[in-house]
Amino acid sequence: MKVLNFGSLNIDYVYPVDHIVHKGETELAVGVKENCGGKGLNQSIALARAGISVWHAGMVGQEGQLLIDKCAENGVHTEYIRMIEGRSGHTIIQVDKEGDNSILLFGGANRRITEAFIDEVINGFDSGDMIILQNEINLLDVIIDKAFARGLRIVLNPSPYDNALEKCDLSKVSYFLLNEIEGEQMTGEKEAEKILKVIHDRYPQAKLVLTLGCDGSIYHDGETIYHQGIFKVKAVDTTAAGDTFTGFFMASVLKGMKAAEGLELAAKASAIAVTKPGALDSIPKLEEVMSFCL
Repeated sequence: MKVLNFGSLNIDYVYPVDHIVHKGETELAVGVKENCGGKGLNQSIALARAGISVWHAGMVGQEGQLLIDKCAENGVHTEYIRMIEGRSGHTIIQVDKEGDNSILLFGGANRRITEAFIDEVINGFDSGDMIILQNEINLLDVIIDKAFARGLRIVLNPSPYDNALEKCDLSKVSYFLLNEIEGEQMTGEKEAEKILKVIHDRYPQAKLVLTLGCDGSIYHDGETIYHQGIFKVKAVDTTAAGDTFTGFFMASVLKGMKAAEGLELAAKASAIAVTKPGALDSIPKLEEVMSFCL
């Protein structure tokens, strides 16, 4: 079975600040750092560092060779990454002294996916293969439809949550991985149990993983529910915590681990990630996660 991650590749411009800037406020940043990122790229790197062979599909602009190189350096297959004219996707990220962040996203090349490119990518995979998706690229509905028709198992992290997701046939999704904010946006509910119930009632075929910040995470497949607490650490930067969790949890699925074991593995990986600055640089390797202890 092959694993395809069809997703974004961004250049992150990270500004350390005393606090997240308020409306109408001007604040002096104490520095700036350029990092590789994007939810798609982060999750591909997390999968690779968790020991999974993954193909990344996406588009970068003319300054995006560093994004392709970063994938290759980490063992991610790059033959489905295309360089096009214009700017790559990028973000402006504020990180405050508590490690919390605020992110402004510009889609760039990530929003210039074409149907011809989708066909080229999907036709390289077969029934039973897995495709992992987020919502930072365009034509997500088309990708889902074509992947389903090809027989791929679809994993969706519906982030960022917006109206584009309403065009998608989510009944074709096999796994949803989302946080409590996305869960509320998707269901109108704030309580974790109600979020899970609404999603399960709508999409009973799907397995669900809901992350709850300091309250840990929950797995629900319609028959079984598992709860996993967090591993308490000193947070420096939470930027890639969710993507690290997604990558390591899906790695556990691909390795045939039980859901409870996968939640624990992902919780450890994301705990390590928040102790380090940056996005990709904070994602741990499997051996570091396996030796993690408090």
